[in-house]
Amino acid sequence: MEVINAIGRRKCAVARVYVSEGTGKITINKKDLVTYFPSSILQYVVKQPLMTLGVEEKYDIKVNVYGGGFTGQSQALRLAIARALVKINEEDKKALRAEGFITRDSRVVERKKPGRPKARRRFQFSKR
Repeated sequence: MEVINAIGRRKCAVARVYVSEGTGKITINKKDLVTYFPSSILQYVVKQPLMTLGVEEKYDIKVNVYGGGFTGQSQALRLAIARALVKINEEDKKALRAEGFITRDSRVVERKKPGRPKARRRFQFSKR
């Protein structure tokens, strides 16, 4: 099997994934998964598509990820891994779609408007 690549985005984070057959090693920006995401919740989020299909030990995954915070990065990575797994085996798409891993979460931060302190917040109003 050759190397399969896919891309995943979430908020400002972009994850490029390269999947090849191997022993289940996940390398993110030349660091191990546990080193890059110390939080066990984020490690779980990244592994969700693999665990759904039961192929955690089957593929080596190399990742380049940048932009956004760690939560956005982990979710971008989850989407990229799910897309790569679908490229490898089209029949897996239904199972991943049911878990919601194929859908791109398009929510991004609303822009700040002029004349306001934040996107929707207004300055304090006093009738006096």
